Amino acid sequence: MINFIAQDLSVDAAGPDNMPRRTITGVAVPYGVDAQVSDGTTVRIMAGALPVDGTKPRLFQYHDSTQPVGIVTERVSTENAMLFTAKVSATRAGDEALILAADGVFSVSIGINPTKWHDDKGVMVIEAADWKELSLVPIPAFEGSIITQVAASIPQDDPEISTIETEPTQETETMSEVTPVEAVEATIPTAPLYAQAKRTFAMPSAAEYLAAYHAGGEVFRKVNDAFIIAQGEKQTALQAAAGDTTTSNTPGLLPVPVLGPVFESLNQYMRPVVQAVGARSMPDGGNQKTFIRPTWTTHTSVAAQSSELAAVSATTPVIASNVISKTTLSGQVTLSVQDVDFTSPAAMQIILTDLIGQYMQASDNVAADAITAGAGASGATWTVSQTDPSSLITALYGAAVNIMNATNFMPDTVFVSPNVWELLGRQLDVDKRPVFGYVGAAGLMGVNGLGGANITQMSTFNPLGLRLVADRNFASNTLVVARSQAIEFYEQVRGLMSVETPNTLGRLMSYYSYVASFIGDANQVQSIALA
Repeated sequence: MINFIAQDLSVDAAGPDNMPRRTITGVAVPYGVDAQVSDGTTVRIMAGALPVDGTKPRLFQYHDSTQPVGIVTERVSTENAMLFTAKVSATRAGDEALILAADGVFSVSIGINPTKWHDDKGVMVIEAADWKELSLVPIPAFEGSIITQVAASIPQDDPEISTIETEPTQETETMSEVTPVEAVEATIPTAPLYAQAKRTFAMPSAAEYLAAYHAGGEVFRKVNDAFIIAQGEKQTALQAAAGDTTTSNTPGLLPVPVLGPVFESLNQYMRPVVQAVGARSMPDGGNQKTFIRPTWTTHTSVAAQSSELAAVSATTPVIASNVISKTTLSGQVTLSVQDVDFTSPAAMQIILTDLIGQYMQASDNVAADAITAGAGASGATWTVSQTDPSSLITALYGAAVNIMNATNFMPDTVFVSPNVWELLGRQLDVDKRPVFGYVGAAGLMGVNGLGGANITQMSTFNPLGLRLVADRNFASNTLVVARSQAIEFYEQVRGLMSVETPNTLGRLMSYYSYVASFIGDANQVQSIALA
């Protein structure tokens, strides 16, 4: 369960008889806003993720089911936020809750169970969830949630309760505009997560400090830490040093900071080849180990009739049934429950994100291997010279002519390894000007017009008009000119599997997918040798 704690409110106490009694109204949670939960995970709830019908969420205090104070009676999902109205029960706890809400002490916090989500560069983006409860809490962690109105009817000594109006910090829509939310099937169940702001400890009294000192152990450590934190918060910018104490004298009091998220050492969410050719769905729902991909072997024919009543051209068409086998890509990791529970940033989310990234790298490698294995030899060779691009231009046109002669198609893409990408960018003319001038450059750098180059990205590097795709999964000296439609990549992501291992207090998780590659016509994929 993810619990988001909100802050800021504007209040209406109970008014005339025609106004609602014992209710609170406001914004349960804003959509599309990132918030960090207590285990370090960053989450984002998307519009429409929370239901507006079905079982009504209960109203608790402090996310404690033993402290119920009411029920959410109305829910409205707008474009920007989930709005709510909750009825507070006529109990002693309910009376106290209304008073605290009217005084601005309480904010609101939702409690949900995510049922569908995906990862966006370390952010858990929630697309669907079960809304279980709404809690009144004093400490905020999600700023966009607010209470906009409190209508109280509480027995008190005064005949009336005064009305308090403050300006809300965020626009809200009328509660009459109820938009039903379509149920979303769960795809990846998640373990409960609790997103609450870190509690701050007040300065312990002398009696509390001495009692904790007498108890010793963990009790004294916590109270002493609270004393140090509170003292630090209250100190001024100018403060006299107390003695000659250095960090070497107090190693047990020094925290060990952990900065998250983990530094990215690999751009593993980039699949240049798969992005260039596109990922297709497995045919027939992916229920078989293999599937058939038909291709032409022999076409029909049409020719001029030699004379009247002479036999016309007749060729029997032949269509090949190519059997495509699926490859299973998978990886697994086992975490101890201590790694799951004690790490910050959360080890489980970081490792699962990395596991998905490694799958993306492996699937891109499958597509790259299929291109190099299925390409036909063009017979052209590029004799690399930094100052003489004539051999390169001849080789590229030679491969293009082969494709055109065999198929009547034109190439549109050149696939290269990183070292060939470098060699292309370094091509100079006799005056040492770049053959592929930098995109947008003026003057001498823009003289040559055989295609633009850009060292920061591939999308604008187009030698002789060919889209360039550089990929680290290609072997060194790879240079392939192709019509990209001849290269097919199929993918069926099955996702995450997880199992608890109680005998070792661990959690085993795996991620798997089925992929397949196919070169429809080797004549449309031509390799060039380097010399």
